Amino acid sequence: MDYQVIIPAAGQGKRMGAGKNKLLLELQEQPVILHTLNVFLHDQNCKGIILVIQPDDELMFKELLNPMEEKIKTVYGGTERQFSVYNGLQAVKDTEIVLVHDGARPFIKLSIIHQLVNDAHMHGAAIAAVPVKDTIKKVMQNQVMETVERSSLWHVQTPQAFRFSILFHAHQQAHREKFLGTDESSLVERLGYPVNIVTGDYDNIKLTTPEDLYFAEAILKKRSVMK
Repeated sequence: MDYQVIIPAAGQGKRMGAGKNKLLLELQEQPVILHTLNVFLHDQNCKGIILVIQPDDELMFKELLNPMEEKIKTVYGGTERQFSVYNGLQAVKDTEIVLVHDGARPFIKLSIIHQLVNDAHMHGAAIAAVPVKDTIKKVMQNQVMETVERSSLWHVQTPQAFRFSILFHAHQQAHREKFLGTDESSLVERLGYPVNIVTGDYDNIKLTTPEDLYFAEAILKKRSVMK
C-alpha cells in the first residue's frame, strides 16, 4: 500500500557533540541521512518524502540530495520536533497513510514499514516498538521508589504510521491547545484514538550520542556479513 513519510532532520544534535547536524556525520563514507533516505527511496510503495530541515543546512542538503530531488521535498523545521512534523504535514499531498520517521534511525527494515502501513490503514494508527529488556525502577531524588513491572513496557521507536486525517487533526488540536507531546503517538492517544503496536527491531537504534556511532558501525558490519 502507498504512503508518504515525513523525516525530521532539523535537530541540533547537541548530545552528539559533532559541531554540525549529526545526520551529516558519515557511516561507511556515507552521511547518516542518506542511509535513512535510501530505505524509503528504494521502496516502490513510498510515493513521497518530506524532509524537514533547518534553513542553515539547506545548501548542504541540496548538494547532497540533488540526484534524488524528484521524490524528496524539503520544508523548514520549527523550534521543537513536534512543530517540525506539523510543518511537514502541511506539505503532504494526496495520501491516506503518512509515516513519521527519525532521520537518525538509518536501520529500519522494509518489512516493518509495510506492516505499519497496513496496520495504520486498518486501525488508524500504528507504531514500532520493542519490549523493554532491562529492569526499570522509578526514582525520586536518587532513591528507588519502586521496581516497575516490565512485561507491559515497550521501548517506542519510529516509524510511526497514521491515517493522514487522524494525525493532522491531532497536530491541529495540540497546536490550538499549546500541548507539547513526546511523540506523534502521544498527540493521537490524547484524542482517544487506539494505537497499535508493531514489533520492531532492536537494531533500529536512534543515533543520539557518540557511543551510538560504534553500535551503528557494528550493525552495518553485521548486515554486510549476512548478505
